[in-house]
Amino acid sequence: MTINYRFEVTVLPVSDVDRAKQFYETLGWRLDADFPINDSLRIVQLTPPGSKASIQFGVGLTAAPAGSSQDLMLIVDDLEEAREDLLSRGIKVSEAWHGLRGLDTSTRRPGPDPDGRSYGSYASFTDPDGNGWLLQQVTERLPNRD
Repeated sequence: MTINYRFEVTVLPVSDVDRAKQFYETLGWRLDADFPINDSLRIVQLTPPGSKASIQFGVGLTAAPAGSSQDLMLIVDDLEEAREDLLSRGIKVSEAWHGLRGLDTSTRRPGPDPDGRSYGSYASFTDPDGNGWLLQQVTERLPNRD
């Protein structure tokens, strides 16, 4: 018997719940919930368009410092189209780059992957607290990655 384990939610550490909510709604993400349970617990959940996974933030959800989540990946079919969409919404997004991702940014090269390889082109942006997002262009999935 195979048990399915679906990753559906990640919690983001934020300093100002209403500011974060407004930011992610500006991205065009669907507001799924805003539950003010009591003074010490509030849960806000949003989902990016086309995603099965969501983010949550609020009050009383995590002890992680605001802005400490990094390299949260959003997979897109067309990196430039996604960049243009974010820019049109007033979001500061980096230019496209390719190369290895990670803490060592010296391997990054300007522009999308010159060979157009799937999984090789990126852009990045942050939310108001500094939580870091990566856009990654995937045009052809690796086997068994549906």
